[in-house]
Order: sequence, then C-alpha cells, then structure tokens
Amino acid sequence: MIPLRVDELPRLGELDAHADEITGVQVDSRRIEHGDLFVAVGRGAEFRNEALGRGAAATLLPDRPFEAFAALGSLVRDRSDARVVGITGSTGKTSTKDILAALCAPAARTVAAEASFNNEIGVPLTLCRLEPDTEVCILELAMRGFGQIAELCRIARPQVGVITNVGPVHLELVGDLEGVQRAKGELVAALAAGGTAVVPEGFPVERDDIDVVHPPQPDAHREDGHTVVDGVSFNFTAEHQVANATTALAAFDALGLPRPERVDVEFSPWRGEELPLPGGGLLINDAYNANPVSMRAALAHLATTAGERRRVAILGDMAELGPAAPAYHEEIGRELSQRGVDVLLAVGELARAYLDGAGDGVSVTRWVPDAETAATKVTELVLPGDVVLVKASRALGLERVAEALAAVSA
Repeated sequence: MIPLRVDELPRLGELDAHADEITGVQVDSRRIEHGDLFVAVGRGAEFRNEALGRGAAATLLPDRPFEAFAALGSLVRDRSDARVVGITGSTGKTSTKDILAALCAPAARTVAAEASFNNEIGVPLTLCRLEPDTEVCILELAMRGFGQIAELCRIARPQVGVITNVGPVHLELVGDLEGVQRAKGELVAALAAGGTAVVPEGFPVERDDIDVVHPPQPDAHREDGHTVVDGVSFNFTAEHQVANATTALAAFDALGLPRPERVDVEFSPWRGEELPLPGGGLLINDAYNANPVSMRAALAHLATTAGERRRVAILGDMAELGPAAPAYHEEIGRELSQRGVDVLLAVGELARAYLDGAGDGVSVTRWVPDAETAATKVTELVLPGDVVLVKASRALGLERVAEALAAVSA
C-alpha cells in the first residue's frame, strides 16, 4: 500500500497507534501483516490485541465504519496515478473483473478486487492495496439500491466504467428494469470528462464528453480445450464466459494495453468451479449467487457439459426479485425441462416454484427448506457419472452442498 502517516488517519473512532506509519489495511485480524492498520468492525473489536500481536501498526475501532473506510480509500486513491476501472452489472461483473485482471497483469502492474470485495468496505480495501507503482486498479461495484454506486465512485473515481448488462436483479430495491438501469448508470455519470464507458448496445448515455464503447457481438470458437474470443485464447469453456470476455477485452482496449495471444484466468471461488465426481461425473459449483439471467446461463452450461450424462440441478432461492419472484422461479423451472435436467433438488421457500414450473418435465424432484438439509440429501440423489450444478443466491449458502459432494469424491 502507498504508506500513510498515522496522524493522517481519519479520526472517526478509537485509534490505538504503535507506529508512525501504516503500510496496509485489514478488516480480518488473521490477515494482519507487519505495519497494517486493523479496522475493527463488529466483533472485530474482540481481536484488536491479536492484531497487535501479529504486527499491526495501529488499530481503529470506528464509530461509523463506512465513513472510516471511505476516508481511508480516498486517502490512498488521492496519491495514486493508477488508472481505475469500475465494473458493475446485473450478471458477470465478478467474472469480467477476473478476466480483465488476467489480461492486464502481464502488461501492467495491476491490483484487482478480491472475490466480490464490491461494497462500502470491499472497495476501499482494494484501493488500500494500491502501491506507488500500481498502473491499473480494477474494482467491482455493488448495487443494492440507488446511490450506492455513486458513493463508491466518489471514493474510487474511475476513469473507465464498465456495465456488463442490465437484468432483473435487486428489484425489491429499485422496482423494475428501468430502476436497475438508472442505478447502474450512476457509474457512467461519475466518470470524469475524457473517460470511457463500456456499456451494452442500447444502454442510454447522454454525455458527449466521454468515449462510449459497445462491446461487439462475440467472435468465439473452441480450440484445443480453450475458447478463442476475438483472437485471444482463454482457458475456459463455459459459453456464458464469452460475453464476459468480450466486455473485458473492450475495457482492456480502452486502457490502451497490448493484447496477449493467450490468457489463463483464475476465477473467483464458487463461480462455475468444476470438480470431478465418482464415475466420470462432474460438480459445477456456482453457489455464490443467482438471478434469472445467470441461472439460465448456468443451466445451458450444465446441458452442454453433461452431454449424455445424467443432469442434476441443485437450485436455491433467487433473492431480491420483488413481487414477481414466484413467476421468475417458475420460469426457471420450465427451463429445467427444456435443458433436459433429470433430477431437481429445490432449496428454500421461493425454490418451491421451480417444481411448479418443471411439472412432469423433470423425472425426479425434491424440495428441502435449507442448505443444511440439502447437504444431507444430496448424496442420495446423485449417482456416479452425474453432472451436478449447484446454484443459488448468496443468502442460501449452497456451497455447503457442494462441499458435501466434494467430500464424497475425496
């Protein structure tokens, strides 16, 4: 991190300093390295002594955590010459971030958000990883309602703004698709004059002082177990990653960096991770999050990957869809039949509607109330050789089901 003097730190809580300078910021005491500032949020107050024992230069118990993190992130951002890319979208923003980071790393000193560090704490934590020689910083920006992206942009001040797509997510908070578009558009509005907006075709941009780039229709084909997108070979095969790669390439070009011939992407956990199962089966662990758009993409990938093998879908609730939630779940249920799914295990109250939509089109259907119960039932339903998709919104915690399956294959 670009070092900060302790006397520059925001006075927004109880500061216990044991050095004159900090060289990093952490919110998890287990990750503390010598010279870090430990910001104690929630139960973190119980671990301040542990942080000091690990070499923390100071601890901060903030009265208002979001304000404290915003101030820290802004301090570091002020001193950095890195070009900042902000990525948001209804689906694919984490994968697009991962792909763009893999593209940038060989050509520029790059810092990218970990996993989904995309909120009022995660974005400042990423900014606090900027070094004096960092050239590119790639941020993921969450949207839980109007104003959140605008506030994150106030801290990050991105020069390149990327909107992957607009779909039916967070409808409980923004009402409808027009509300989603308006909330995502806060990123475009925040760009400084001369910046670049990478947005889907048809996304309204009323500014004439920035460059507007629309990613082209993907030009992709498979080659030796890789997917070649616009002439660049990537180490993934999932069809839905093609659009993410096309968007990432458009942002990469906006940065003016030279394109590589081949890129190996390390995707964030629980986003399409694949693990062998007994008898030639396969687990597709996509348990991090779900909405109608990403669910359809995941089911298409399940069908393509399974081929002649039996297809098992373990699907949980899709959250924050508002009053239309049952209808969206029924639609996905119908999609299960169309994709030739053989076994459905539905998890959660909203997930009951998957069964209504699937009707007789899925041979075996079961419902359970939660991930814990699903983890105990899954080994009864999955047979050797099956290809299994696990997917739900984050609140369901379906990674526990994936872990149960993985334990069988260990």
